Amino acid sequence: MALTTPNPVVIGYDGSPGSRVALRWATAEAVRYLAPLRIVEVSEPIPADYLTAGTVPVADLRRLQERALDTLTEGVQLQHPELTVDSVLIEDSAASALVDESANARLTVLGSRGLGGWTDVLLGSVALQVSIHSANTVVVVPAVTSPWIQDKPTIVVGVDGSKSSAKAIDFAFAQAESRRARVAVVNVTPHPSPTFSGGLGLLIFDPADSANEERLLVAESLAGAQTDYPDVEFELLLLTGHPAQALVAAADNAELLVVGSRGRNGFASLLLGSVGLTILHHARCPVAIVR
Repeated sequence: MALTTPNPVVIGYDGSPGSRVALRWATAEAVRYLAPLRIVEVSEPIPADYLTAGTVPVADLRRLQERALDTLTEGVQLQHPELTVDSVLIEDSAASALVDESANARLTVLGSRGLGGWTDVLLGSVALQVSIHSANTVVVVPAVTSPWIQDKPTIVVGVDGSKSSAKAIDFAFAQAESRRARVAVVNVTPHPSPTFSGGLGLLIFDPADSANEERLLVAESLAGAQTDYPDVEFELLLLTGHPAQALVAAADNAELLVVGSRGRNGFASLLLGSVGLTILHHARCPVAIVR
């Protein structure tokens, strides 16, 4: 019976300080799960009218990039001989190349800042496009992370009872098990749900009923993870407020913040609106967006 090769951890790399931080994160992830590591560097096509006298020929520039990438790959392999490490230099747009690579990836890792086409990655194009269109989980790693002050590392996961958040829970618990961390399960209600009082047509807010409903939804989502990861310690936090702000605050000293790609209530259309952008802009720890 033939053995199947695990899907690789794909890292988008461009030589910037941010991508080097992301590479260390991706390498540690590959080591934990004994998954292959695939380093992807993207060289965006240079229009012919951009080339002037004295410019390094494109072919020579590509050879220099390939040589530097090979050196990097060999260095990672020497540090982690137990890993399978490969690399590829692709001529394409960064977002398009990484979305294509994500189809066969365990997860795709991006740095928060980059060079050239990667500049201001969290402000729009690359990270947002990859996060929306990636076939699998995306992890965005900030260049500077906050220190962990707890005795035991914490993984924060945002949940809302949707199918997407159930997958986020499973990913968070798997991460906690591999890292010997605890999980903080965070549910955020944007505002209390109104109920109709009758005759006078008044709308009355009952926070207790809303909390009970959310607690039931989250409990159902947690059932599978509790069975699959019985040794993982977790706590449930039911919060009220702005979903993104509450999650960023809860993850202030976390090792990882995990969210689903789509959800209900405050998490609906997470990556297409203010919630996802706020998380990516302000989270001080790596953010995993689970497909």
